[in-house]
Amino acid sequence: MSIKKSHALLAIVASLWMFSSCIPHKEILYFQDHDQRAGYSNPFGEPETITEKYILQANDALIIRVNTANPKLSEFFNMGGTNQNTAAVSQSPLYTYPLDDSLYIDFPFVGRIKLDSCTRQIATSRIIEALQPYVSDAQVTVRLSNPSFVALGETSTRGRIPMGREQITIFEAIALAGDVRPYGKRREVRIVRPTTEGTQSYFVDLTDKNLVDSDFYYIYPNDIIYIRPMKAKAWGIGESFSFGIVSSVLAMYLALNAILK
Repeated sequence: MSIKKSHALLAIVASLWMFSSCIPHKEILYFQDHDQRAGYSNPFGEPETITEKYILQANDALIIRVNTANPKLSEFFNMGGTNQNTAAVSQSPLYTYPLDDSLYIDFPFVGRIKLDSCTRQIATSRIIEALQPYVSDAQVTVRLSNPSFVALGETSTRGRIPMGREQITIFEAIALAGDVRPYGKRREVRIVRPTTEGTQSYFVDLTDKNLVDSDFYYIYPNDIIYIRPMKAKAWGIGESFSFGIVSSVLAMYLALNAILK
């Protein structure tokens, strides 16, 4: 084989390597903005405000604390549920109350309390109302125990992931999932969200700075985040393409070179 042909074949191999392993820079940047001087603000307020939009769902576990002027009475009402505290003895035990499929909790002495279509605030009011015949000065706090979301597709970690707190941004969720893998489509991220009206599905663009102004900037407990793969990966282009194709071409080159010598 002539030197010119050998060089040409090597050039083709090098080109295949470069194009198979490169991803456009704009496809992996978050918060893209053509006008770098442009500012933005989030009209939805702080996460605590957004949290109150979340509607409690079946199988959610609630941590409920009751405080009254009578310490013994408070202790009595805080002794129910399932003990979730395995930490130091000096800490007060935490008891959780799971919502059953009919959206009831079993509360000590009071009995079953229905918490359908409830945010935390509404659930707090219903529990105070249920306690009213037994204690008139009850102060109740309600929060979720171990809220989590589900990550699927092109993330480093997949499955159900603890949120750490009741409300996080989508970028915090992506970080908890180990970030989007190189061949994940950041421009078409699907969020599946259970609601009282049924399961709803939306697409968000992680490269768009205006995402912070969206209802989907914050992830709710039980949300599903699905990162779709780029077509390049669906076609087998990527790490396996790079090594597979280049190896095949090199093998062909060596075989032809041996035959035509």
